[in-house]
Amino acid sequence: MPRPRLNQSPEWLALRGHYADVADRELRDWFGAEPQRASSMTVEAAGLVLDYSKNRLSAETIGLLVALARSRGVGERIEAMFRGERINTTEGRAVLHTALRAPRDAEVVVDGENVVPAVHAVLDRMAAFAGDVREGRWRGATGKRIRHVVNLGIGGSDLGPAMATRALSAYASRELDVRFVSNVDGADFAQATLGLDPAETLFIVCSKTFTTIETITNAHSARRWLVEGLGEDAVAKHFVAVSTNRAGVTEFGIDAGNMFEFWDWVGGRYSLPSAIGLSLMVAIGPESFRDMLAGFYAMDEHFREAPFERNLPVLLGLIGLWYDEFFGCETTAVLPYSEELARFGDYLQQLDMESNGKRVDLDGVELEWQSAPVVWGQAGTNGQHAFYQLLHQGTKLVPCDFIGFLRSNVDLGDHQRLLVANLFAQAEALAFGKTAEEVTAAGVDAELVPHRVFPGNRPSNMILADQLTPHTLGALIALYEHKVFLQAAIWGINAFDQWGVELGKVAAKQIAGELADDSPLTHDSSTNALIERYRKSQERLRHSSQ
Repeated sequence: MPRPRLNQSPEWLALRGHYADVADRELRDWFGAEPQRASSMTVEAAGLVLDYSKNRLSAETIGLLVALARSRGVGERIEAMFRGERINTTEGRAVLHTALRAPRDAEVVVDGENVVPAVHAVLDRMAAFAGDVREGRWRGATGKRIRHVVNLGIGGSDLGPAMATRALSAYASRELDVRFVSNVDGADFAQATLGLDPAETLFIVCSKTFTTIETITNAHSARRWLVEGLGEDAVAKHFVAVSTNRAGVTEFGIDAGNMFEFWDWVGGRYSLPSAIGLSLMVAIGPESFRDMLAGFYAMDEHFREAPFERNLPVLLGLIGLWYDEFFGCETTAVLPYSEELARFGDYLQQLDMESNGKRVDLDGVELEWQSAPVVWGQAGTNGQHAFYQLLHQGTKLVPCDFIGFLRSNVDLGDHQRLLVANLFAQAEALAFGKTAEEVTAAGVDAELVPHRVFPGNRPSNMILADQLTPHTLGALIALYEHKVFLQAAIWGINAFDQWGVELGKVAAKQIAGELADDSPLTHDSSTNALIERYRKSQERLRHSSQ
């Protein structure tokens, strides 16, 4: 007998009934009735602590959610991924970002071949290259030491390295300035190269196919910028590539010996631990990079082995699903109380929304339930003076993930103590609020009481670590990778393709040609009018320059 659709399964229907029983229950009541609630709802692994006690759920809720996960074959799906099965069915690929952080003696077989030796061979080449740049052995065409590294990529080839380089700035070499260019907007490239000396600048071009339009456009601009300063022969000493397209790389002028490869079973948004992380390794050094990989691996092993009831990624994913599907929440706020993690939310937007922003299941049937939430947020305490008003007193229920560290990488007086105080206070205030009685007792005028009431009962997770280290960052990224995978497995969708990215890209190629000529237009009336407006602006520009 075929398995029922998700929203018709007994486990789903049990959760729907349970939701009706607990939806209006207050966190104040739950904490009052459960003196051990915090300790029973705190789990630790890989250097991270997850306190999920400030969520609108009970131990029974977790049990029902776990039963749903098991009924959808999540355990089998996890093992299929780690075994290298082709679970990316629409592209016929294995999904093995976990192999990128496996130890040297591990065995991960794809098409009869253990891929781990090849992974470590690339890591060793990366380490040798990074060491040469960091220690001044790799010199530019004029013999000058490299002092500026510019990563050219987009999507996973930019978001991961850029996020992690900022996150681990405390571990970075002070002799090197690592920058990132992703947007095809020329202002991005101009700003990134402002004030740089071509003789001291190295470009890392990151594109699996070496055809990604934004990256290759920026790469050709970088090439012209370099050649204008140093001449054509300098290209080979100032460009390296991360790609699988050897012909395209060599045609560009990059020595094939300076190409770092990766594989089709590495998705872009999961590629930071691969050669895509070369700019990060140059910044923080091979030892710290491998420490980050160890953090990834520690969370991988926990995800694979821990029982669901004590499994951090599983719990994070199930709690998110609880709010998505039963409370009807459409967004999740990620709130790192760490300026170093200022770009972590950007990174998670791609990880979550590109992976699980799908409308059909693995069989191509339209979903009858929600998939990925909209992920947003900002580093604290800045966000407190921007959107926390909505979190506390708005009409929308927004589950929050707070992320914090007990110690800072920067020792600056009372700053970290005040930061942590704000972190803990916000989670407490969201959960418990302030009643009308409490506001009145504080002496507030009656007409102002409604404005000063905080309803509370706003849910959050608290993710803590001692300090933001490379190991911690690896574990934190893997935590969210596996959370996303867990939810995809329950929703029955493919988390590893991204066909939704393609349609606009194809149309842009056609329109780019039409913007440059006067060919007949066959778009809708709005698009035709916009193209004509651009053409006229260019015509005016030509006339004014004559």
